[in-house]
Amino acid sequence: MDQPRSTRIKPRGALDPSASSVPPRTPLATSFVALFLGPNTRCPILSPSLSGSGSKRCVAAMVIPFLKGSAWEQPPPDLPSYLYKNRIVYLGISLTPSVTELILAEFLYLQYEDAEKPIHLYINSTGTTKGDKKLGYETEAFAIHDIMRYVNPPVFTLCVGNAWGEVALLLAAGARGHRAALPSSTIMIKQPARRYCGQATDTDLARIALNNVKAELVFLYSSYIGKPPVQIEKDTRRPKYFSPGEAVGYGVIDKVLVTAYLKPFPASHNKTIIQTAQFLQVLYNERD
Repeated sequence: MDQPRSTRIKPRGALDPSASSVPPRTPLATSFVALFLGPNTRCPILSPSLSGSGSKRCVAAMVIPFLKGSAWEQPPPDLPSYLYKNRIVYLGISLTPSVTELILAEFLYLQYEDAEKPIHLYINSTGTTKGDKKLGYETEAFAIHDIMRYVNPPVFTLCVGNAWGEVALLLAAGARGHRAALPSSTIMIKQPARRYCGQATDTDLARIALNNVKAELVFLYSSYIGKPPVQIEKDTRRPKYFSPGEAVGYGVIDKVLVTAYLKPFPASHNKTIIQTAQFLQVLYNERD
C-alpha cells in the first residue's frame, strides 16, 4: 500500500530545491564575540529573537579589550584601553563610591598584569566635595590610599589640574621622588568636613567619628609630607592652597614637570596664582 504523499520520506542525500547552498552570514559583532570570548559564547544582545523584532536594529554596547599588534589586526580600542596599555590610572572627577570601586579594580588588575612595572596615577579632582556639595566620604580616599600601599608596583603620582582635599593625600602618598605636578596645577589640603542633623546623641557620635577621621588624615599627611602633626593640624584648620613650587617646598610633591621648550616662569608667578585663588575663595564664602 502506497504511503500518503504528505508523509513520504525523501531518499538520503536528496537536496531540497528550496534550500540555499550558501551558508548564512554571521554578523560582524557576533564574530568579535566569538573571537574574544570563545565560539560557544552567546550574547542575547547581539542575537535577539526574531519574533516581534520587525525591522528594528539591535545596538550592542561593549568594550573590546586592547590587544597587541597592528591596528589592522584588531578592532578600534577605546581610550581607557590605551591608558591601561601604558599603566595609567586617571582620577578626573570627584571621589564617589563608584569611582573608588573602579580605581581599586584598576590597581588590582595592573598588579596582576605586571607586579614590577610602575603604575602612574594622574590626578585632577576636587576630592569628596564639589563646590559646597558633599559627594562622598573621606573613607573613599583612605581606600585608594590603602590599595596604593597594598599593590607591589610603585605608584608614581602626577597632578595635572587640581588635587584638593583628600586627593592631595593620594598625591603625597606616591613613591618618593616620583610625586610631581604640572606648572599650572593647584594643590590644597584641608581638614574633613561633614554636616549632621538629628538628636544630640547621634550628633555627638558623629562628631567623635569625624575627629577620628581628622586624626587619621593628619597622621598620614605628617607621614608623607615630613612635618609634625601639630603643624599639619594647624595648617589644615582652614584650606591651605599651594602652587606647584610651594608644594615642593612644603613636601607634598618632589618636583614640577616643565616642558623643555617652555621658558621658566618668573618668581612672582606662583605667588600671584595663590593670591588669586585665596581672593576667589573669599568671594565664594561671602556669596554664601
